[in-house]
Amino acid sequence: MTETKIAFIGAGSVEFTQGLLADLFAFPEFARARIALHDIDPERLATSEAAARHIAAERGAEPRLSAHPERRAALEGADFVINTVQVGMSEATRTDFTVPARYGLRQTIADTLGIGGIFRALRTFPLLRALATDMAQLCPDATLLNYTNPMAMNLLYLHRVAPSLRAVGLCHSIHWTMHDLSALIGTPFEEVSYLAAGVNHQSWVLRFERAGQDLYPLLDEAIAKDPELLRRVRVDMYRRLGHYPTETSEHSSEYVPWYLHHDEEVDRLRLPVGAYLDMTEENLAAYARTRDALAAGRPLPVEGTMEYAPQIIHSVVTGTVRRVYGNVPNHGLIDNLPADSVVEVPCLVDRLGVQPTRIGALPPQCAALNRAYLSVTDLVVRAAVDGEPRHIRHAAMCDPATAAALPVERIWELCDDLVRAHEPWLQPELRVLLGGAGWVTG
Repeated sequence: MTETKIAFIGAGSVEFTQGLLADLFAFPEFARARIALHDIDPERLATSEAAARHIAAERGAEPRLSAHPERRAALEGADFVINTVQVGMSEATRTDFTVPARYGLRQTIADTLGIGGIFRALRTFPLLRALATDMAQLCPDATLLNYTNPMAMNLLYLHRVAPSLRAVGLCHSIHWTMHDLSALIGTPFEEVSYLAAGVNHQSWVLRFERAGQDLYPLLDEAIAKDPELLRRVRVDMYRRLGHYPTETSEHSSEYVPWYLHHDEEVDRLRLPVGAYLDMTEENLAAYARTRDALAAGRPLPVEGTMEYAPQIIHSVVTGTVRRVYGNVPNHGLIDNLPADSVVEVPCLVDRLGVQPTRIGALPPQCAALNRAYLSVTDLVVRAAVDGEPRHIRHAAMCDPATAAALPVERIWELCDDLVRAHEPWLQPELRVLLGGAGWVTG
């Protein structure tokens, strides 16, 4: 048994917190772990605490649970910190869709790149800086396991403002892509070997094998047998680029200029414009169901998810060797992506922590798309680190989907509107309106 302390920042993301706790308590070593829950919303914090106590009882665990409306109390002495904060919650998410929609700009998920990803990052950065400062004071040896999107922007920002912080970004898209591809070709997932790399939500399946046999030909056969598969963005990208992208079609459509701006492509590829708004409403409804069920003494069943964070914590504490996918600084890991960017690669995990794997060079066509993505990421982070509001507009100008849809003056006007809408969450230097003309001197 271990009394490892794990702090949950943004524990009010109740469904996600429940899944992570179910995974943790499935390991007998964490039956008596110290779990500190933090959220600024009192109701959500109370709901997450009630859910945690129920899951512990169901798993036969007896953790030392505590709930904290103040972040520093949760962090003190932590060994691991899990961040799932969504700054601005559903209100800000709706703004990320409704304001750009008035300009004719289509988005599907808006949490990674594009105008929605840019402003989600900008309102998250102040929280990340404060979190990193608190960790340096209260738990300097802790590892931050970040789930909050936009992953690449958030991790790059953390590594620039707090380079000594141990931080890794975690996402399940590669795992579930390979799980689903295995099912599509009728091969047991447990028998499949794979290698993927790139950037978060735009990594590429570089190898897909079973007992040394390339499985890509079986994928080609499955696509040829089902014409409906051709009506998916990621299949279209795979056919043209030669490597399968590791994020959903809804996500993938937002990172390139080819699809969302064209009516015929939206129809052909069945793109659900504004899909995340529906997901947001369902998330709110799911939270309400969980809250009400716990209050009535009839908690909903919770299944484990085997997310990466519990696996990493278990490997570091016990020495169990695992391979996960992590978002980490590109210190010589991928040759043809910028050295100061954040990339997604396989990582070995054991008592020594998260150790990234060197990949070498990506296929040039894949690296070219990743570099466009990373250029936007770099400019957004520079806007915050340098306190330079013009870089917000520069990032939007360089964003593939935004640039395909709007003339440059409208891009600057849109940025002004979003600065107005998100002003309470932005750092003061970025609350500047520059006008559509965008005249820059000096």
